[in-house]
Amino acid sequence: MTIEVESSRHEDGTGKSGFGARFALILIALLWASQLNGLMGLMSGNAQSQIAIHYHTTQIAWFSQIGLLIGVATTPFTAKLAGMYGKKRVLATITALGLVGDFVAAFSTNYETLLVGRAISGFYGPSVALVYALARDVFPRRLVGPANGLLGGGMGLLALGGPFLSGWILDDFGYRGILWFMTISTGISLLALLTLVPESPVREERTPLDWTGGILLGCGVASVIYGVGEGSGWGWTSGRTLAFIGCGLLAVLAFLVVESRVSHPIFPISLLGRRRVWSTFMVTGLITGAAFGQGMILNLLVLMPKIPGLSDGLGWSATKNAWVGAPASILILATSVATGFLARRVDTRILLATGGALMVLSTLLMSQFHYGVGQLMAIGVATALGMGLIMALVPIMIIESVSPKEQAMGNGAQNIMTGVTQGVLTQVAFALVAHDSNVMKGTAFYVDDSYSMSYLTFAGILAVATVLVALIPKAKRLDEVEAGQAATATAAV
Repeated sequence: MTIEVESSRHEDGTGKSGFGARFALILIALLWASQLNGLMGLMSGNAQSQIAIHYHTTQIAWFSQIGLLIGVATTPFTAKLAGMYGKKRVLATITALGLVGDFVAAFSTNYETLLVGRAISGFYGPSVALVYALARDVFPRRLVGPANGLLGGGMGLLALGGPFLSGWILDDFGYRGILWFMTISTGISLLALLTLVPESPVREERTPLDWTGGILLGCGVASVIYGVGEGSGWGWTSGRTLAFIGCGLLAVLAFLVVESRVSHPIFPISLLGRRRVWSTFMVTGLITGAAFGQGMILNLLVLMPKIPGLSDGLGWSATKNAWVGAPASILILATSVATGFLARRVDTRILLATGGALMVLSTLLMSQFHYGVGQLMAIGVATALGMGLIMALVPIMIIESVSPKEQAMGNGAQNIMTGVTQGVLTQVAFALVAHDSNVMKGTAFYVDDSYSMSYLTFAGILAVATVLVALIPKAKRLDEVEAGQAATATAAV
């Protein structure tokens, strides 16, 4: 089976330079699918202040977090089913489920129904893992690195156009317009996947689904995230907080025991037995989770109102925020694309450590200088360089660490790790900014000291993640991986 895949990819790429029309259309469809979660997150972040004020809720964190919770819980099953039945087929299925959730949210008339819709949309959460695995299967070997760089760099396009689009919709049509745009975007993604993207020919053996292992892992990590999310309200030493976090950790430990004994585990524990794999998962999960978590702080800072004695937000419109962030967005895109090519020649560990160091620097600066346009634009340069490097490197480092047959499972595991750290750290961010909040008419407003302390905390987390890059052993560079696969395919034929 693997021989057939390698041969077809070799044939498709022979004698061609660049992506060509066919591969360009596939890339566009996958780019849209890979950035849809990011688009939802960006728009959710921009809309959450308006939604919190409209519904008079202090629980606005769950507007963005509940979908993440569902996505993390379902990722083990999604990755396994994709390996057995086809990555495109499963990706289209979870996109359709996401579309259902978007419709429910768009038609909602109260906060509870809105959260139900967002929860259903969470089934689309594992999509990014499938997109990168699918790209590895359908592109010629020589295009895998650039394609993954462009897919990662799509965050730059999203960060550039997304805020302007979100600002226009939010400022002119309110949060309801955001919900309907999410629905339309998901529908477009589903149509593009069905009409433009071929199915991956790579398949795992069809085996009984390990429901016990999947439920233990999914529910375990979801329980930890939920416990951390409610910790600030319940109290960090309360019985409920400790019960959710403790039971979640016990479930993960039970998962490891179950997976070592069942005939067909939902996740091969042997994969985590390789130092290159577990260290890559741990470090990239922590560094990306922290990077996205500190981004949530920025959304609250710039979009919450400025009310003396009550709220120390900057009170910007979403459109103004887009203009301020536009130069950084362009830089993210350029850096990501360049990283896709650099990774073929430069040790990815060096590049990842560089990206982490830049994120530490920018986050430290943000803790002290976050009061005006000039400060945020200047600091945004370091942030953009760091984010561009990190986002492009994560999928490439997974390719360097696992075999083609392990790609979907590897991306799924890394997606779980990122989801857990992002979920926990985003909840930590909300807890930090809410520590000294002022509540008025059921809505929480945040003060400057809390913003500063949040950034300092995340700078520390990013610093730890950057130091941990040293744990990752050296692996073959992407060009060496591709050369080895080509030699294997030629010898087999």
